[in-house]
Amino acid sequence: MSIHHTVENGIAEVVIDCPPVNALKVSEVWAIRDTFAELSEDDELRVVILTSTGKGFNGGADIKEMQSTPGFEYSLGSGAACYAAFDQIYRTPVPVIAAVNGYCMGLGVGLVGSCDFVVASTTARFALPEVDRGALGCASHLAKLVPPMRLRQMTFTCEPVTAQELAAWGSLYRLVEPDELAAAAREAAEKVATKRRRVVRAAKAALNGIDIYALDVNYRFEQGFTYELNLAGDGDAARDAFVRGDASATD
Repeated sequence: MSIHHTVENGIAEVVIDCPPVNALKVSEVWAIRDTFAELSEDDELRVVILTSTGKGFNGGADIKEMQSTPGFEYSLGSGAACYAAFDQIYRTPVPVIAAVNGYCMGLGVGLVGSCDFVVASTTARFALPEVDRGALGCASHLAKLVPPMRLRQMTFTCEPVTAQELAAWGSLYRLVEPDELAAAAREAAEKVATKRRRVVRAAKAALNGIDIYALDVNYRFEQGFTYELNLAGDGDAARDAFVRGDASATD
């Protein structure tokens, strides 16, 4: 399984394992959604860790799958899957901790921004390459991690932000070396797991209720522009250039 999970003593660990770069196919994004939906039904669950194998947390969506699927089938399917996965993570009734190593691109930012707090390694880099790919998306989630003007700069330039910068802004719970990431995430999960289960679940529901980030509404708004760009042909043109390795191609 490319998406697998374990549960022990009320602590679940969901692992993305999609070599070589953890870029996700539509079916794998749905698998993340289904995994969190299943975990949400577990009354004994106390906390979830979302992490990955390999050198990076997530390389975004699988562009090659996208470009090999005719018509708008992929765009619609990917849009539905991402919306559902992000929303399911966000609405999981217990805290979800993102444990991030290496690159976290596009879709990966959406996954992390849907979580409750973040532990990252010193190698972690977060970026939205969507404009370079002829699309929009996950700025709604990046807004939880970076200041407003940096959000705009990152969207327009597609330049990454480092884990060290996120730590300086208070967006990370812990910043650790790569070989310490798993232990740090587990330690954070165990700390949450010692709290009263009903109280933590109530806190999660309350925090979602007062959240100033309307992720479901805002992300859906972003998706509308992506669909427009695909209809106009800009999406395909940008992604074809990426697959060819022609990063300089513009309109």
